[in-house]
Amino acid sequence: MQKIKMNVLGLSVSQTQTGAYALVLTEENGDRRIPIIIGPVEAQSIAIQLEGLHPPRPLTHDLFKNIAQAFNIELVEIVIYKLEEGIFYSELICEQNGNRIAVDSRTSDAVALALRFKCPIYTSDEILSKAGIVVAVSDQDEDAFPPEPDDESGFEVQTLEELEKMLQQAVQEENYELASELRDEIMKRKEKGN
Repeated sequence: MQKIKMNVLGLSVSQTQTGAYALVLTEENGDRRIPIIIGPVEAQSIAIQLEGLHPPRPLTHDLFKNIAQAFNIELVEIVIYKLEEGIFYSELICEQNGNRIAVDSRTSDAVALALRFKCPIYTSDEILSKAGIVVAVSDQDEDAFPPEPDDESGFEVQTLEELEKMLQQAVQEENYELASELRDEIMKRKEKGN
């Protein structure tokens, strides 16, 4: 299998499944993207890592990393190797004392761990051909989309600085649902340049 490197583009609320999220991976040297439906717990774990937040107590994926490091196990890469009936299958490629072993994993968990270990994420051209979508949006096209209303979040009166303080407080209190809403609002404002 020729491996194609993927990067995490981001997370969004799933439009097809209530309570689920879409993890979007993008081809490093191309324009194809793979949306993967994941659960809220995994989305939260990925979002916390993407934002560089540090919860006061380790989450499950942090615990896994701590245990792996304690036993000198390195996560070398993850490989999304199969797509069957809409489900992505992944492997963690681990190394200990020069020995490599592949461990079966849900893709959402594999990505959460890849972000923590800072290791590459790979898939195949076959999977990209099956599940990949091409998003070709120029700068002019982006301006054609209507702006999203700001008043849905309930955070329109806070400044960006206030939102960032609220985000840190929410993480400290382990209120990750509020933290993800705040993070989304902060990202939305930064993208708009406000």
